[in-house]
Amino acid sequence: MGKNRRSQRYRPLLGEGSLTEKIRPTAFKHLEIIPSEVDMCGAEIEIARAENHLQRLSGLFKPLLQSRRFDFVLIDCPPSLGILTLNAFAASDYLLIPLQCEYYALEGISMSHRVLNQVRENGINPRLELLGVVMTMFDGRTNLSAQVTGDVRHHYGEKVFGTVIPRADASGRSAQFRQGRLFIMTVQAPAPRPTKC
Repeated sequence: MGKNRRSQRYRPLLGEGSLTEKIRPTAFKHLEIIPSEVDMCGAEIEIARAENHLQRLSGLFKPLLQSRRFDFVLIDCPPSLGILTLNAFAASDYLLIPLQCEYYALEGISMSHRVLNQVRENGINPRLELLGVVMTMFDGRTNLSAQVTGDVRHHYGEKVFGTVIPRADASGRSAQFRQGRLFIMTVQAPAPRPTKC
């Protein structure tokens, strides 16, 4: 409550400041981030009222991309198709969908694909393409993971990456994870067994 409005990360989306002043270094060479914060939940409402509300992020990225400071910019979106995600669709060249190996995720990917087509067809971003789908939280012990992966491969073919990310339960048990600290964890998990898809 006592936070200064100017410190909020999404203020540049409303024309107050630039993205470059929000960039922070990380422990990894050639990797920088703009961290998010809880205040981002207020962005949906405020941006929806702004003029040209679907192109706010696209306008902010122009100077950053023209500077050629970065080879790639990844935008991590909330798992919804709200204003923030639509802004990311409008500002991006490619869409990379991480998809959990669960049935409800199938509904989400079909909605994302429909919205991607609408964004292109309505002229919001005609260059947006589906780069691919990455299957996540794969659990080789269940039939569900294999079935969902098979269904997604059937519908999206070569757009589904061959690598799947296994479910890692170790992060949920970590005291550091529960305290909200950023940490790097190496998980030695067996490679998922190939399934007939």
